[in-house]
Amino acid sequence: MMTLLESITGSLRRISFLFRKEVLAILKDPAIRVILIVPIVIQSLVFGYAATYDLNHVRYAVLNESHGAASTNLLARLEGSKVFVRAATLRNSSDIARAIDNGEALLVLHFAPDFDAKLASTGSAPVQLILDGRNSTTANMAAGHLSTLIGQFNASLPNAVRPPVNIEIRAWFNPNLESRWNIVPALIASLSMIQTLLLAALSVAREREQGTFDQLLVTPLRPMEILIGKASPAITIGLVQASLVFCVALFWFRIPFQGSLVVLYVGLVAFTTACVGIGLSISALSLNMHQAMVYAFVLIMPLILCQWTPSFTS
Repeated sequence: MMTLLESITGSLRRISFLFRKEVLAILKDPAIRVILIVPIVIQSLVFGYAATYDLNHVRYAVLNESHGAASTNLLARLEGSKVFVRAATLRNSSDIARAIDNGEALLVLHFAPDFDAKLASTGSAPVQLILDGRNSTTANMAAGHLSTLIGQFNASLPNAVRPPVNIEIRAWFNPNLESRWNIVPALIASLSMIQTLLLAALSVAREREQGTFDQLLVTPLRPMEILIGKASPAITIGLVQASLVFCVALFWFRIPFQGSLVVLYVGLVAFTTACVGIGLSISALSLNMHQAMVYAFVLIMPLILCQWTPSFTS
């Protein structure tokens, strides 16, 4: 019994020494310290503020060949919504492609010359909407918002017949449709995965390049103890970085959190451990640090595209 206890104690003691050695090797390098802290804070703020799809300044152009009261009223509703901003007033249909291709406007509204006449005589008139498909997400959101405004315009007509069934679409999570509510929580997994995978990928490759890996093999450390000692610092750093992004999302951007904090961190531990395992596999196959970085970057993008985006709600 004592022999088993001594073996476990000795194993934990050797792992702790290797863990301390790995942490010191990471933190003593000023460049690595900057890489571990600065990108996390900067990318959290950049993705939260800049990478948004919120509809607050949609530039549109108008080709109004009708110049009637109905078309003018509809355009006034667009400009009064504080979402759409007129970027240009076109003179003929040949200007539509130029406005879209040059990025001058996200969408173009075209009122035909007989728009008001058809609306007055038949109660129905078409409006042409041209969207810039290069920014499909924002364009679809703008088209949806425009459809709502047109529906309100139809309801305000004196002879309009309102349908007996009205379909309302409501967003339960993120009711204001703020894109940072989806983007910033996703960084908890994305950024920690990138950092931990790179650290683990460079771990053994750095030892092999510096010629210290053979010295590590002749120490009393067992292979499993070396594996745990190499993986533990990267897992710890990944959890710290994920916690930092979590705090930025929770306290800076005020994104509400619902659910179990324990379940969140159990998932983070499992996710970070898997990423470190991939990184150590890359490191074991690489002859130097340059190869390890190339292999890691080849895998990072597919993993990010396939990974599940976390949500702050349950």
